Amino acid sequence: MIREEDIKSNGKENLAFENLELDEKKLNEKTLVGDIEQQDEEDERGGWGNQLDFLMSCISVSVGLGNVWRFPYLAYKNGGGAFLIPYFIAMVLCGIPIFFQEVATGQYLGSGGMTFVGTIAPMFQGVGFASTLMVSYINMYYCVIISWTLWYFIQSFVAIPDLPWDTCSGWWNDPSTCYLTTLDEAQVPNETHFFNVSSVEQFWDRRCLQRTETIDDLGNIQWEIFGCLIIGWILVYLIIWKGLHNSGKIIWFTALFPYVIIVVLLVRAVTLPGADVGMLAFITPQWDLLLTASPWIDGFSQIFFAYSVGMGVLPSLGSYNKFKHNCYRDAIITCVVNTGTSLLTGTITFAILGNLAQSQNQTIDDVATEGPGLLFIVYPSAVLELPGSPAWSAIFFGMVLIIGIDSQFCNVEAFITGMVDFFPVYLRPRRRWFTLISCIVFMLLGIPMVTQGGVFLFQLMDSYSASGITMLWVVTFQTIVIYWTLGRGMYRKMIAHMLDRNISIYFEFCWGYIAPVVMTVIFIFYCATYEPIKYGGFYTYPPWAEVIAWLISLSSMIMIPGYAIYFIIINRQVGSIKEIWCKGTTPIFKARKGALFDPSAARINSEVNDGVSLPTAESKADLVENAVITKP
Repeated sequence: MIREEDIKSNGKENLAFENLELDEKKLNEKTLVGDIEQQDEEDERGGWGNQLDFLMSCISVSVGLGNVWRFPYLAYKNGGGAFLIPYFIAMVLCGIPIFFQEVATGQYLGSGGMTFVGTIAPMFQGVGFASTLMVSYINMYYCVIISWTLWYFIQSFVAIPDLPWDTCSGWWNDPSTCYLTTLDEAQVPNETHFFNVSSVEQFWDRRCLQRTETIDDLGNIQWEIFGCLIIGWILVYLIIWKGLHNSGKIIWFTALFPYVIIVVLLVRAVTLPGADVGMLAFITPQWDLLLTASPWIDGFSQIFFAYSVGMGVLPSLGSYNKFKHNCYRDAIITCVVNTGTSLLTGTITFAILGNLAQSQNQTIDDVATEGPGLLFIVYPSAVLELPGSPAWSAIFFGMVLIIGIDSQFCNVEAFITGMVDFFPVYLRPRRRWFTLISCIVFMLLGIPMVTQGGVFLFQLMDSYSASGITMLWVVTFQTIVIYWTLGRGMYRKMIAHMLDRNISIYFEFCWGYIAPVVMTVIFIFYCATYEPIKYGGFYTYPPWAEVIAWLISLSSMIMIPGYAIYFIIINRQVGSIKEIWCKGTTPIFKARKGALFDPSAARINSEVNDGVSLPTAESKADLVENAVITKP
């Protein structure tokens, strides 16, 4: 006999099982739809056609003109070997860990530099905006260096068998002050070096730049340089118009060919008379300088600048990798190659400086110069001492041209990827047109820097827009937000799951503690020891130019606290500051298929079981620590 109570009990159990099956069906349907949509989005977004394409692109973007002129000058300025000590400390404690963090995060999320921090902590979306603005500034002025380099490359052929800067009889020369660097010291009295200007320097100032005396007078457009600027941007566009991930063969060439030239120049440079004096100055520390702030600030700044961290470039490149790609290996290789390249170019530069100092009977301090002058005064002077100087000039400037272009198109790609990921509906279908318009706009914004007084503007952009204090500010926030938002140890577990290997505790310690503390200290030192820049060591910028320079820096820096304040204001209805903070630091990204931690999958579970679309303050810790494992 069946009792009525048993019938009711069985009915409730059956109903419970039916509800459970319905919930599971809903979850599976949402997960399946999400996987299909995500797969379609990744297919539409594209990826690297070859595993090594990513490695070559990282080498292209990180090995640039800064290795050729900025590193050697900073090494000279800060006492040779005394600079190398903080440089290597910065490499180990900050450079390699942050480089790896950016690449791995971009690969894990499949998103570019504008969006990857904001999807981890929505309140700090300003980090992505700041990175994108910094890389935009770089795109404005970096191609100006390429235009100068292209112009010098062309000039290597116009006066064969000589070079046009080996004369004092050109229309640009001042015969009363010009002297030839190729003359024997006996032919040029020592005192004339103090008052007069070499033919090479006059060619740079009075022929290439036709430089005015102050930034107040920009003068006219240098049409030859402007034409080279247009050619440079055309080359950049032709490389990336289909997306950098579809330009594998070009990336391989631009990444590897410069090393052929570097090796050739290295062999020749170290065999020049006086090269040993220069190389000794490169590795000999001036220990007293280590007690000053300058080597430490410059060493850390150079690592960040050379490694291209904080500008959104690396996460953009990493976002095109397959989810299980071994980006750890590629990050280590790239960092080692970058530093090795800097050491090679530093050796070449100091060997040449030693040769110039000996040939002109001067010291290295007398022949060394800053910024672009190292490219367009020191190196052109050196090739004059070599047999077949036009060929050596063409080889050198051809190498610099390739190095400059491969860094530039990676920077432009970072901007394009960041914008397309932020506005996918509008820009992804129109990516090629957006790329074309972006290249045209950046070219137009570079025109003021190819005027007769444009070099003054160029130095302001180079010094304030995306280096030094600005980069330290952005990278510090980025490192802290990525690591601490996801929770201590959780980020390392996520990356380890992606790479199928354990990540050293060293990286976690650097991400969470050492790098933020060190960067904060360097930032404070930078502010405390700040000195206004000078052009060529003699021209002091007027106050209004200094104000503009600081506004350029602050325009990026203010975006981080500015957006955080904006986020708090628009979320007033959420509740207390604590609740707003919780919402602003709760990840919202949808991880790629197979990821360990997927907040969107956690929200699907929450919707099915509790009807709650976002984690509460109490459940946030559980969401992060008890990560949702998506279906493989």
